[in-house]
Amino acid sequence: MQKVGGITELEYAFLFTFRKVNSINVEDFQPFFNNLPIDPYIKGKYRLRRLSRFTAAGDKLIKLPHGYLFQSKEYNPLVGDLKREFSELEDAMIELDSFKKLILAFSDSCKLHPEAEIGVHQIRTICSPDNFGNPAPEGIHQDGTDFIGIFSVYRDNIQGGETHLYTAKKEKPVFSKVLHPGELLLVNDHEFFHFTTPIKPQTADQGIRDVFVLTSPSLLTE
Repeated sequence: MQKVGGITELEYAFLFTFRKVNSINVEDFQPFFNNLPIDPYIKGKYRLRRLSRFTAAGDKLIKLPHGYLFQSKEYNPLVGDLKREFSELEDAMIELDSFKKLILAFSDSCKLHPEAEIGVHQIRTICSPDNFGNPAPEGIHQDGTDFIGIFSVYRDNIQGGETHLYTAKKEKPVFSKVLHPGELLLVNDHEFFHFTTPIKPQTADQGIRDVFVLTSPSLLTE
């Protein structure tokens, strides 16, 4: 079996997992992505975002109080050491069965403790012929958490947006794939760096990439 960076392909199965979640209807989420506020911490106004945190106990979601996203500059050189505040996810979306299935799929796959906090980032990246969108403006990075989930909701009129995983920043990626709607990538943040390539439109119209990014711990603080 081929080895990359001293680790066999079989062993990678315990470090990241990719799958299609057929039980989730991604169309349920679309109205809520059309109502996202601009991320005020990124120049260019091409990223829109909401953020909430939860615990998943059994088959129940518990929404936790509003908090601030905080990462050190070690993990986020672009906006690290800054308490960032985002609007909460909309209540009507949280009540969706598809949303509950997504969070429980993340919790179950990562074997999270019932009291483990899960941060849920709802993110839209847009692009135009004059303004490409950058899903990862901080470059190849880790988030400073234990587990990350990237769930693709929607892609429209774009090329690019390929997600890469690396064992080290200067190594070649060990995983490269465009995540299509309904696909979920789970990553051990201690073992891999990740990055998603910029997006540009295929025509003169606007392009859109919608995802949920889930983290545990949530990286939110009071």
